[in-house]
Amino acid sequence: MEALSILAYPFFACLLLILIHAYFGIHILERGVIFLDLSLAQFIAVGIALSFLLGDDASSRFFFALLFALLGAFILSFSRQIACWVNIEAFIGVLYVFSLAASILILDRSPHGAEEFKTLLNGNILWILPKDLLKTAFLYAGIGIFQFLFRKKFIGLSLGTEKGYFGEFLFFLSFALVLVSSVQVAGILQVFSFLVIPALIGKLYTRNFFKTLLAGWGIGFLASIFGLILSYYLDLPTAPLIVASLSLGFFSLLGARMLRAPRVNPEDCDPAGGRPGERKISGHISKTGENS
Repeated sequence: MEALSILAYPFFACLLLILIHAYFGIHILERGVIFLDLSLAQFIAVGIALSFLLGDDASSRFFFALLFALLGAFILSFSRQIACWVNIEAFIGVLYVFSLAASILILDRSPHGAEEFKTLLNGNILWILPKDLLKTAFLYAGIGIFQFLFRKKFIGLSLGTEKGYFGEFLFFLSFALVLVSSVQVAGILQVFSFLVIPALIGKLYTRNFFKTLLAGWGIGFLASIFGLILSYYLDLPTAPLIVASLSLGFFSLLGARMLRAPRVNPEDCDPAGGRPGERKISGHISKTGENS
C-alpha cells in the first residue's frame, strides 16, 4: 500500500508523457531528424540552467524555459531551408553540442552545478507534486487538442506532402511547449527515450500512423510500470531504469522481428528503416508499386 501511494503520481506523470511524446515521436521519425527532440530539449535546458544561475524559482525557470523554447522553435522552423545548405542531422548535432556545452559552462558558475546538471538529465519524476501533475495534464491536453484539430496539416508537413513556414513554426512551437514541461518533470534522458523508442517499436510491426501510436503507448506504459516498481524496490534512479526497460524491450522485439522475418538481402532494405521491398509514397507504403 505504501508503494502504491508513492508511485501513483509518478505513474500518472509517465502516462501523460507517453501519450504526448509517442505522438510527436512518430512525427520526428517521419521527418528523419531523430535527434531533433534531443537537441531541442537540451536547448531548452540552457534556459533552465540560466534560471539556476540567476536565482532559481518556479516563475523564472518557466520564463527562461519558455524563452528558449520559442527561440528553438523559431530556429527549427527553418529546418527544410537549412537542409538545402548543410546536412540537417549535422546541424541538429551542432545545436545539441552547443546547448550541452552552454549548459555546462553556465552551471559551472552555479553553487550546486553538478547536482543541477544531474537534475536536468534525470529529472525528478518520482517526487512530482499533484499540482505539477495537474498543470502538466492541462498543458498536454491543450496541445493534444491543437494537434488533433490540425492533424492533417501537421501529418502532411511531416510526410513532405505539405509545405509552409507558419505551419512548421506552429508544429515546432507546440512541440517545444511540451518539452518545457517534460524536461523539468522527467529530464532529458527520459524525454528522448519516450519520444523515439515507443515510435520505433510501433514501426517494427506497422506503418499505419495510428496503429504505430497505439503500439507505442502500450509498450511505454508497460516499461514505465516496470521501471517505477523496480526503482522503488531496488532504490535506483527512476529515469535510467525506465529508459533501460524501454531500450531492452525494443532490442528484444527487434530481435524477434528479425528472426521471424524471411532472410533478406541487406541491399534491398531502406536505410531509413522501411521493410525490404517497400518504399514510402506520400506517407503510404508501396510494394512493387501498389499502395498497401
